[in-house]
Amino acid sequence: MTNPTLESRLGGILCPRSAQLADHSERPDLVRGLGLWPATAIVIGNTIGTGVFLVASDMARAVGSATLVLAAWILGLVIVLFGAFCYAELGAAFPSAGGLYVYLSRGLGPLWGFLFGWMSAFLERPVGMATLAAGFVRFLGFFFPIVGMPLFRSHFGHYEFTFTAAQPLAALVVVVVTAANYCSVRTGGAIQVVLTSLKVAAILIIVAGGLLFGTKNAGQTAPLVSPLGLGTVGAVLTALVPAMWAYNGFNYLGDLGEEVLRPHKNIPRAILLGLGTVGGLYLMANVVYFRVLPFAAVAQSPHVASDVVRLFAGSRGAAWLTVAMALSALGALHVVTLTGARIPYAMARDGVFFRFAERIHPSSRTPGGALLFLGPVAALLALSGSYEELYSLFVFAVWIFLALASIALLRLRRVEPNLVRPYRAWGYPWTTLIFLAAAVALTVHLWTVRPLRSSVGLAVILAGIPFFYRWQKPAASAALRPK
Repeated sequence: MTNPTLESRLGGILCPRSAQLADHSERPDLVRGLGLWPATAIVIGNTIGTGVFLVASDMARAVGSATLVLAAWILGLVIVLFGAFCYAELGAAFPSAGGLYVYLSRGLGPLWGFLFGWMSAFLERPVGMATLAAGFVRFLGFFFPIVGMPLFRSHFGHYEFTFTAAQPLAALVVVVVTAANYCSVRTGGAIQVVLTSLKVAAILIIVAGGLLFGTKNAGQTAPLVSPLGLGTVGAVLTALVPAMWAYNGFNYLGDLGEEVLRPHKNIPRAILLGLGTVGGLYLMANVVYFRVLPFAAVAQSPHVASDVVRLFAGSRGAAWLTVAMALSALGALHVVTLTGARIPYAMARDGVFFRFAERIHPSSRTPGGALLFLGPVAALLALSGSYEELYSLFVFAVWIFLALASIALLRLRRVEPNLVRPYRAWGYPWTTLIFLAAAVALTVHLWTVRPLRSSVGLAVILAGIPFFYRWQKPAASAALRPK
């Protein structure tokens, strides 16, 4: 059981105003404190993390063509938009803490919801937190290259593990941001409005500066597009992995379903408005990258956005922008932690997770027990690998369940036709089926190119099955007891 005194002290130190306004009821619950703009800021702020500033180089190496990189971004945007239609319908119909945990439990059965929650608690959100922290430290490497210097290397079969100073620094960042999430959801929403405005401004500076002051260099040096074939399709699928990491985040707002004001309207609006804004910003930024830098420079750069800004604003301008991008990573890390804690909380409330995760902080009304669970797991993962290795594991684990979300929507339309649906997915069923096919294709392809990491992810998911049956029996018995 989590120590309530520790939680109370931590919440009072970090958020003294929340402590003063505490409602000392016997059983505090989550409160609705997020309007449309904070909810939209959470979607944008979580989606724009580190990916748009960093992954263009990974994508360029994968496809060997600026045109195909842009094609991968556009294809990824179409796919996630179709997925957003699914999530908007499910989120409006089931505005509860836990998001996809609730949707899958209702649409496919309790086991599927539990496996998502298990995967999210032990893999998806901790890996997302660790990856964003690693991205933040990678931005620090722009100023202090020593953080990326290898401390030691070891081999496990064909796999080489490299440990650098960046990994313990990333773990420390995870711990600090987890502690900050003890503040109330209203405070978290306000933080996101500020940080999201900052990161949108950073991307607009890159775009405007590159178009107005950048010299067009990429045109003569970019490789020609390869003929369309199986190899090209495979390369684009490989490039979609970092693109999907960059687009991930539209699906997290549903986790805060119990804390969004007028959720039947605001959840769909915030998801679609936020994702549309993100897609436009991403495409403009990547056009500028390839306009200003030669293709080879994009493919080789670990700090693409900073290198672009250095060309038209000098080293000082690049340094200031890198600070803004580092803050962007922190903002996204804050949202992943904020939303991720609601999933183990919802499961524990249903009796199918460790009971301490059910604890709500009495003053800030945040899921303190779940935060104390997620933080250490994410910190350990931050010690385990590099930025690229972490987001590959993340994408594989997440997209298995994104595919299941579309199946849940299809089944709910069939078995519960009279369910109140304040929002209905546009283009149903075709957009839902296309999203399902894309999610399956991406997951299978990632398995073929990253079999070790993918196998680890699948093993973590399957390990939850015995725990589900262990917890399900007491939960079912408690549900049958007279109130």
